[in-house]
Amino acid sequence: MPRVLLTGMSGTGKSTLRAEVERRGCRTVETDDEGWHRPDGGWDESRMATLLASHADLLVVGTADNQGRFYDRFAHVVLLSAPAEVLLARVAARTTNPYGRTPEQRAAILDHLETVEPLLRAGATLELDGRRPAPELADVVEGLLRGRPAGRG
Repeated sequence: MPRVLLTGMSGTGKSTLRAEVERRGCRTVETDDEGWHRPDGGWDESRMATLLASHADLLVVGTADNQGRFYDRFAHVVLLSAPAEVLLARVAARTTNPYGRTPEQRAAILDHLETVEPLLRAGATLELDGRRPAPELADVVEGLLRGRPAGRG
């Protein structure tokens, strides 16, 4: 079973999708959890390298400025995307993560949509529409983890 990185902007539904894939019995890691990011925002490279060396079958979920250094260790880099209005509505409504509640954070989300998402898209092997229902998206990601070819995103 190959490794898959699921990345995208805040509010695309990465955590919801991760939970659905994990519920189906796949190993997952959420890099928004404590200890994965350095103070500058990048992943702790030693910790990530150890994780990837230890697991050949894994869904890693998150976005970091240094994630491209690890792309060669993933069979698939999946970008989960959604329009700005969807992102802003989701971050305003979610209860498990406070990011996106302030005007400054919402402005940062919009800025990242314009400046960061194109970089993520350039490195992705597959893009999925985050507006689709989580179970449908999980079918695709689970298939990648189980070595099946990707369907349409």
